Amino acid sequence: MKYIFLSTGLLLSQIAFAQYNYPKTPEKPVTDDFFGTKITDNYQWLEDLKSPEVKTWFKAESDYSHAIIDKIPNRDKLYKRMKEVQKMGGDSYSYARQRGNLYFYIKTKKNEKLSKLYTRDISTGKETLIFDPETYKKDAQITYFSIDSKGSKIALLFSKGGGEICELKILDLKTKKILDDTLSPLWSEFNFEFTPDDQSIVYTKMSTGDPNSNMLLKEMKAMLHQIGTSSDKDIVLASREDNPELNMLTEQFPMIEFSDDYQYILLNIGSTKSESPQFYAPYSALKDKKITWKPIVKASDDITQTFIKGDQLFFLSHKNAPNYKIGVTSLSNPDFDHAKIIIPEGNAVITSMHNSKNYLFYSLNNGITQDKYQIDLKTLAIKKVPLPGGINNSGALNARENDNLQCYNSNWLTPGTFYEYNPENGKAVKSTYFNGESSYPDYNALYEVKEVEVKSHDGTMVPLSIIYPKNMKMDGTTPAYITGYGGYGISSTPRFSGRLSVLLEQGVVLAIAHVRGGGEKGENWHKDGMKAKKPNTWKDFIACSEYLIDQNYTSSSKLIGNGASMGGVLIGRAITERPDLYAVAIAEVGMTNVLRSQNSANGANQIPEVGSLKEPEDTKYLIEMDAQSKVKKGVKYPAVIVRTGMNDSRITPWEPAKFAAALQNSTSSGKPVLLYVNYENGHFTSDLDVVFKEYSDIFAFALWQVGHPKFQPVKK
Repeated sequence: MKYIFLSTGLLLSQIAFAQYNYPKTPEKPVTDDFFGTKITDNYQWLEDLKSPEVKTWFKAESDYSHAIIDKIPNRDKLYKRMKEVQKMGGDSYSYARQRGNLYFYIKTKKNEKLSKLYTRDISTGKETLIFDPETYKKDAQITYFSIDSKGSKIALLFSKGGGEICELKILDLKTKKILDDTLSPLWSEFNFEFTPDDQSIVYTKMSTGDPNSNMLLKEMKAMLHQIGTSSDKDIVLASREDNPELNMLTEQFPMIEFSDDYQYILLNIGSTKSESPQFYAPYSALKDKKITWKPIVKASDDITQTFIKGDQLFFLSHKNAPNYKIGVTSLSNPDFDHAKIIIPEGNAVITSMHNSKNYLFYSLNNGITQDKYQIDLKTLAIKKVPLPGGINNSGALNARENDNLQCYNSNWLTPGTFYEYNPENGKAVKSTYFNGESSYPDYNALYEVKEVEVKSHDGTMVPLSIIYPKNMKMDGTTPAYITGYGGYGISSTPRFSGRLSVLLEQGVVLAIAHVRGGGEKGENWHKDGMKAKKPNTWKDFIACSEYLIDQNYTSSSKLIGNGASMGGVLIGRAITERPDLYAVAIAEVGMTNVLRSQNSANGANQIPEVGSLKEPEDTKYLIEMDAQSKVKKGVKYPAVIVRTGMNDSRITPWEPAKFAAALQNSTSSGKPVLLYVNYENGHFTSDLDVVFKEYSDIFAFALWQVGHPKFQPVKK
C-alpha cells in the first residue's frame, strides 16, 4: 500500500508541539583528563541512581515523555496489531530437551504474555503444563532451565521484571513442588547443570546481587551445590581468589560443565571475548579439597568452541583462518599447530558447532544463507543436512544419549519453522510438535527482499538487506527504518520479526546494515569494527543510510535510524557525525557514553571489544566512539527517542539518560528528544505485553516524526 505523506500533517504536528519544556536538567560540569585530552561532562551527577534528586529527574523525564507520546494517535492500533501478529503465528516454542520419552520445552501461547514450561510424551503426543512462573512469584520469568539425567528434577532460573540478576530453584517433578534450595545471585546467561548422580548442581555465583554495585559482575565463583543443603555450604570449584594460578581477571567469570561421558570437568574462563581459556580435570577431582586444573586452551589459540570425546579434542578456531576451521587433536597432549584439520577455512564462514552422541554439526554462513553439515565422529565423513534454504540452526535434544536434532529454519519474510532430523536416516521432517498453527499473510507476495553491497567510506563493500513493499514508487517519499549492531562478531542474520512486520504494514522500508564489528564476513570483519577501527561501524551505517537515499528508497526527512546496546555506539555516533542524515534516531539501551561506562559494573567486560581507559592508545579510540561528548550546542539533531530499562545491569540506566539530557540541552532543531524509561524492563524482557507496549510507543513516535498521516497529533 502506498501512503501519501501530506506536508500539512507534519505542519500540524509541529504546531501542536512547537515548544518542548523538558524537565530541567542542571549542567554540573566535571572535567576529566584522558592522558592530556580534557573532556567536560555536565551530567555525571545523573550516575548516582540512589540519589533522590536523580530518581525524581528520571520520573519527571518518564512522565514528560509519556505526556508527549500519549498524544500520538493510533499507538493502540500498533499494539493491537502486534498482538494479532503474535496470535497469527500460533504458539511459539523454544528449543527442546529430551529425557527418555519426554520432551521438555518452554512455550508461549499465542494469547499469553509469558513463557511456561511444558513436557510432551513422545509415545502419546500428550502435552502437560509443568510450571507456570506466575504461580511462583510476581513478575517472575523463566530465563533458562536444566534437567537431571532421569527427568525427575528441573533446575529453573528465574528473573524478575526483565532483570538479569536471577535466582535458581529446583522443581521436583514427582511431587510437583519447588524444593527449599535457593541459589542466588546468578547472571541470566551463565551455565548450570546437574552432576551425573543428580544429587548436586554446578553453577556460577555472582559476588553481589545489588544492581547498583560496581562489583556486580566481578569476582564470580564456580560453585558446587548439594541438593537439600544450605547454599552457605556450597563448595568453591574455581575463583580468582582461590585459584591464583588460573590468572583470572576480576571481571572474568568461571563456568563449569561436564564432558558428555562425564569423564572430565571442564572449566571455561569467560568474558565478552569468544576466545575463552579452558581447563579440565578428571571427574573424580570433584571430591578433592582443591581441584588441580590442567590447561587445554589459551586465549591466544583463537579457539571459540571445543568438544571432547574420549581423548579427542575437537575445536573451532580462527587462528590463521579468519573464516574459521575445525580441527581435532589429543586432549591429553593438545597440539593445535599440528592438529588434523577436518574442515579447512573456505569462502563461507563457519559460525558455530555442536555435537550429538555420534556426530558433530557445524554451520556454514555466506551472509545470506546458513547451511548445516554433519561430521561422523568415527569416520570423519561429512554430509550436508537436507534443510530448506535460508538460515538454519540446530540443537541436540539429548547429546549424551542419542543423535536426535531439532533444527530451525528462518528467513526475512518467512516465519521460523522447526524441523526434526536424525543423521542415521538422513531426513529432515517438519516438526509435528513445535510449530504453531500459523495464519500469517503471504509476506513474500507483498514484499521484496534485496541483498546488496554498499561502498563504505574506505571502499569496503558492506552488505545491506532491504525489505520493501512490492510496486513501491521509488521517489524518496517512503519512510525507511535502518538498523545495525556491529559488535562482538555477532551477525545480523535473516530472521522474521513480528514487530517489524507491523512497521512494514505501515508502508515502511526496512533495512539491516551488516556493518563491520559483526561476524558476517568472518573474524576479520569483526576486528575491523573494534577499538581503533570502531569508526568503521558507524561510517558503514552512514554509507548504507546514504545508499537508501541515493537509490530513492527514502529521503533524509523520512529516514529512521536504530541501534541497541552496543549498537548505541553506532546510532549515537551516526547522528553526531551526520545529524542531517536522519529524521529520527531510536537509541535503545545504548552504549552512548563509553568514556564513563567502564566505571559501571559491566564496564570492564567490554575492554576486549572497545579498549581500556588505562591505556593511552586505547583511550584515543574510546574518545572517538563516545557519542555523548560529541553532542554540541546549537546543532540541529534529529528527533530522538532514547530507551532505557530501570532493571538493566548491562547498560546502566544513567548512560542512555545522560545522552538524552545532553541532546535535550543542545539541539536547535526544534524536534523532540525523549527519554523513554521503562520501570518494568531490564536490557530486555520476555513479557510480551511490556514489549509490545514499548514498541508501539517508540514506532508511533518515529512515524509521527516522518510525517506518516496516521500518526499526526490533532491540534487542539
